[in-house]
Amino acid sequence: MSFFEVRRARTSDVPFIQALVEPLVQQRILLGKDLVVFYEAVQEFRIALDAAGTPIGCGALHVLWQDLAEVRTLAVTPEWLGKGVGHAILERIETDAVELGLNRLFCLTFEVEFFERHGFEPISDEVVKPDVFAQLALSSDEGVAEFLDLSRVKPNTLGNTRMLKQL
Repeated sequence: MSFFEVRRARTSDVPFIQALVEPLVQQRILLGKDLVVFYEAVQEFRIALDAAGTPIGCGALHVLWQDLAEVRTLAVTPEWLGKGVGHAILERIETDAVELGLNRLFCLTFEVEFFERHGFEPISDEVVKPDVFAQLALSSDEGVAEFLDLSRVKPNTLGNTRMLKQL
């Protein structure tokens, strides 16, 4: 078994995050983000490091509402796929979500089987009350629009599955 650890991201990790996700953006698996967006969200990210301290994966927890957050930008370097790194990052994100008082996690993913193994289930359109929907619809965040399944983000969500986990 290979050793790795998961810690909070630092600003020095941002170039790694962008380089890791860029091929996935090119494959239309993840949405592209400008470098400044990664810096603005660095506190949301967790980084997996191998025994030598080299980054090997990342994932982010983005709070959407009082009880709800999104798992974002979960990615692992190709050589570490299938070795538990994604699981460890997701586990850390879930722990952080519970510490924040959240009880639901959302994701928009092509990796349905991975998230199902971790307790996520596909969701329908009715996941928040109408008054919460109205408040969330005011957000300019594309991830919130994807959660709400708004028509303006449909091109971003084609082929993806919207999933939810109760913590």
